[in-house]
Amino acid sequence: MRNFIWSLLLFTSAISMSFSQGNNEKGTYLSTNKGQKIKLNLLDGNKYELVFYSGDYEVKGDSLLFAKNVEAQTNFNLSFKVDKKAKSVKVKFLDPSYYSFYIGTQKGKEEIKYQRISDIKTKIDPEWKQTDLNFEIEKADFLYLAFEDNYNPTTVNKYALPKDVSEITISYELAVLGDLKISGFFDRQTNQLIISEKSGLNPLVFTNEKDPQPAAKTSKVTPLESLSIANWTYPGKEDVLLSDDFGTGIVVADTAVAVQDVASYNTYNFKLKIENNLNKAISATKESNNNKFLGVYFNSKKEAKESFDLFIKDQETQAGYSMYDAYNPVYDVFNYYLAGADDKKWLKNNKITNDPSVIVLNGQGNVLAAAKSDLEAQKYQFSYYGDFYRKLQRADAFVTMNAILKNKKASDADVIKAFNKASVLEASYDYESEDVPADANSTEFVFTKTALDKKEVAASWKKLIEAHQKDTKSDMYLVETIVREIKNQGFTKQLFNVDKVLNDTDFLAIDYLIKHSEDIENKRTEFNSAAGELHSVGNPVSEISNALQLNVYASQYGVTGNINKEKVNSIYKKMIASGKGNFDAYRNYFDYLGQVEDKDGSNTTFLKEFNTYFESNLAGTSPIEKLDTIFASLDAASSYSYDGWNMFKDYHSNLANNAAWTVVLKPQNSNFIKDAIKWSEYSLVVTKNNPYYLDTLAQLYYKDGQKQKAIETQTLAVKYLSNVTEEETADEIKETLAKMQNGTY
Repeated sequence: MRNFIWSLLLFTSAISMSFSQGNNEKGTYLSTNKGQKIKLNLLDGNKYELVFYSGDYEVKGDSLLFAKNVEAQTNFNLSFKVDKKAKSVKVKFLDPSYYSFYIGTQKGKEEIKYQRISDIKTKIDPEWKQTDLNFEIEKADFLYLAFEDNYNPTTVNKYALPKDVSEITISYELAVLGDLKISGFFDRQTNQLIISEKSGLNPLVFTNEKDPQPAAKTSKVTPLESLSIANWTYPGKEDVLLSDDFGTGIVVADTAVAVQDVASYNTYNFKLKIENNLNKAISATKESNNNKFLGVYFNSKKEAKESFDLFIKDQETQAGYSMYDAYNPVYDVFNYYLAGADDKKWLKNNKITNDPSVIVLNGQGNVLAAAKSDLEAQKYQFSYYGDFYRKLQRADAFVTMNAILKNKKASDADVIKAFNKASVLEASYDYESEDVPADANSTEFVFTKTALDKKEVAASWKKLIEAHQKDTKSDMYLVETIVREIKNQGFTKQLFNVDKVLNDTDFLAIDYLIKHSEDIENKRTEFNSAAGELHSVGNPVSEISNALQLNVYASQYGVTGNINKEKVNSIYKKMIASGKGNFDAYRNYFDYLGQVEDKDGSNTTFLKEFNTYFESNLAGTSPIEKLDTIFASLDAASSYSYDGWNMFKDYHSNLANNAAWTVVLKPQNSNFIKDAIKWSEYSLVVTKNNPYYLDTLAQLYYKDGQKQKAIETQTLAVKYLSNVTEEETADEIKETLAKMQNGTY
């Protein structure tokens, strides 16, 4: 966090207030959101004093020493809601505007699982538009909240969670002066009393000291433990060091504190349109631009209309709360309809006999789920958040795919939509729960089960891919579906829970991506940011090379099927030959080739391809500058754009050394000795005095007949051995030097 230097004087100034002349506005007001630690004194003559803290002090010479405040047990405020039917816990973190917050959960005595709040915020609200953060956590016994400070020990608070907790609201009370040490001095030249300390600044709310103070809406939850931990960490935690100046080089020194108005929390005034007949309600749901469902409530009792209206009002409020200050279709995922006497035939045709019942339909009017229940008992289900919406999406994908397969006149767009709908389902779904027998009379929702034939789905997909081979422009929904399918995340995985190696249809689909790669790259930013939709299509060449790499991993870990090596090589060569092969394509290609041998036991294919890359991109003068040029052109999704320059540089020196070492190891690769020496010398230019690289180069020199040069280089390899070098490797390097010196190498 940026630190502000405050001169915290008891200062007076003119102030404009909106009190009427008849009110007695003079007096002392206390902050309501800072534990009454801050006072606002309104004085005669329209003057004010803003007192940020009060307490005891001691005078020593010209200095003032202020007594340390009694430490607060915790600055976190929590409130809980309980619901026995809740499957997960909704968390609302009010204004988490600091990167230093962490949340952890613990089941019994298991390991605590922490998440950085800023990571959750970035995933749910990438542009950080919303003030508050809403997310879900799994059920647990204990909750941990941590505040990490660069200048003080981390505070970690442990809370016991109620058994049936369904919602947790969290806020953090950032004290203006908190418990930090403050000091001051008299400046005799200016006759001023100066008080300063590093602190943050939050909006303030005041009430008159003479008036009764408002009672807290919820009692403060006391943590089971409240610890102050220096250098706090947990397994997998990445350290984020925040400087005083956020990298700007500017440190702000404020001589006066600006008092900000308190902004009330914005809630969008969202309204649902309730249709007066079922057909209109289904049509309105179908016309929606996002994955929307229709909740139908059937209850023959007179009070059904009243309870339905209350439910609608609550849903509008919740959706508006999520949308914050403007309409956002992401949270508008349900329409609603109250079934009446005119719908009895439809209910009968769909075998809805329970009274009351809650039914959920898709935009085609297909029943996806039904519960023998009133609406009040199920209202917690109807939200963008939570597992219910995800299960509806899955049921809808099955139903939609089944309808497409049976409809011989289905349009091309509808077929693409059906495959895309299945492909973008969340991969974390619990497939095993699908095998649980359904009870039609359950008071919980029973989901529609639809059986699909794997061969029939595959045939339809093949027909679709073949039909689009001559396209002049790319269809981004088809592109997204292809990308997920070739990465084993698509419809085959989602519908049948099956992993596979790339087949002929997949390679044909990859050709589609290569052909339209430039068009896809031009369109994907707009596609990924489409309003009300969630997409994440990356650079097409990177997506293909990653898919090919995943294909290798799949074959290594028991997935049925054989890799078509010729087609894999062909795909890589197509990307590279077309000039569209980026660093990720080369990297995955080399990794793939490094794992396969040619028929004669050599690595000729790998060495040839690496030499082409080396001569085109790395060889010549200014190797570091050349690497820097490649690094600057990396796609944002590349892992090395996150890992950083040093990792990128090390990758290339390692790659060059590994290629050279392959020549050392196998006599079949001896034709590449001259090239391997260049690669090895390059590795040492990029990463100097590496004993492993020196050992490689020395052995290549020796094999090339440059024995004296080999001995000199191997001597350097021994010289630069260190305590981090593996003992076995160090012994081998020393032994190799001895053999070179006595002529037995």
